[in-house]
Amino acid sequence: MTNETLAKTPLHALHLELGARMVPFAGYDMPVQYPLGVLKEHLHTRAQAGLFDVSHMGQIILRGANAGRALESLVPVDILDLPAGTQRYAMFTDENGGILDDLMVARLADDELFLVVNAACKDQDLAHLKQQIGEQCEIEPLFESRALLALQGPAAAEVLGRLAPEVRKMTFMQFGSVRLEGVECFVSRSGYTGEDGYEISVPVAQAEALARTLLAQPEVQPIGLGARDSLRLEAGLCLYGHDMSQATTPIEAGLAWAISKARRADGLRAGNFPGAGKVFAQQRDGVPAKRVGLLPQERVPVREGAEIVDADGAIIGRVSSGGFGPSLGAPVAMGYVAAEHAALDSEVWALVRGKRVAMKVAKTPFVPQRYYRG
Repeated sequence: MTNETLAKTPLHALHLELGARMVPFAGYDMPVQYPLGVLKEHLHTRAQAGLFDVSHMGQIILRGANAGRALESLVPVDILDLPAGTQRYAMFTDENGGILDDLMVARLADDELFLVVNAACKDQDLAHLKQQIGEQCEIEPLFESRALLALQGPAAAEVLGRLAPEVRKMTFMQFGSVRLEGVECFVSRSGYTGEDGYEISVPVAQAEALARTLLAQPEVQPIGLGARDSLRLEAGLCLYGHDMSQATTPIEAGLAWAISKARRADGLRAGNFPGAGKVFAQQRDGVPAKRVGLLPQERVPVREGAEIVDADGAIIGRVSSGGFGPSLGAPVAMGYVAAEHAALDSEVWALVRGKRVAMKVAKTPFVPQRYYRG
């Protein structure tokens, strides 16, 4: 794609004004970093508050009395009992249990659900919804009408609380309609950094004004995709298309925790999602390979795609995400390894430019998550 054919978010002109270095990402021209630089942007988010433009993500509303039951048929998550004003992490699965995408689902009202899906998958997700449940509920994409901002970091509640004091009382994964600068927004206390923070869905016409108001606060800096990636990697959070895909199941991806109790093999509404049989069989019998955290034992970044070998040099897996963890001051990675090598502290090696780099299987998150739970 050329710059002319890349889509632009409503904040594109603001990114240029702020001196961002722009790169193609999921079909959009996106800021990878600002003059502060990736390392300082990362550390600033951990220390104070960072503002991320995530308007490339897909926002979708489902409406109708049957919307919850319809969506529940596509995900291994309890949607029927999702209380109004809360959201859950979910995954679309296929008939083989593969992950088509991961998403956030919030209940706006009894008959209204709000979804946020990944940028690279949003068109196929919309088509999937229409094909599978389009006759059971109304499906409204908000791709062109709403922007999405993420305010992340320990100062986020103080900053957003100046505009709307009620957001300070929200706890992790709570969701609501909040008036910011006179504009009705959807706000969730959640994010993709491991820090406390908020995601804010705002009408396109008011997005830039709200972003400028937030950036005018002394604690806030604009943060690009580079630091977003290093923050989520330290937090042990998966990136779709890298750490999970249609070729991996929730069990292989280490996401069994996201399968709601009611939807498990012994639950009240067991199964009834695509690939349930395979997922339950893997829960029962185990999997040949699974996603693990990896700590390189040398100061050598181990990147996505690097092969992982055992002491004899046999290939036992591959790295799915890797880079430098600024908060740790050391390289970090995640990857898939054969189950017999997946125990904590197992020694494995990555092949980096033909050389073996020692790694240890480690617990994630690498940096403690600091979500506000009240």
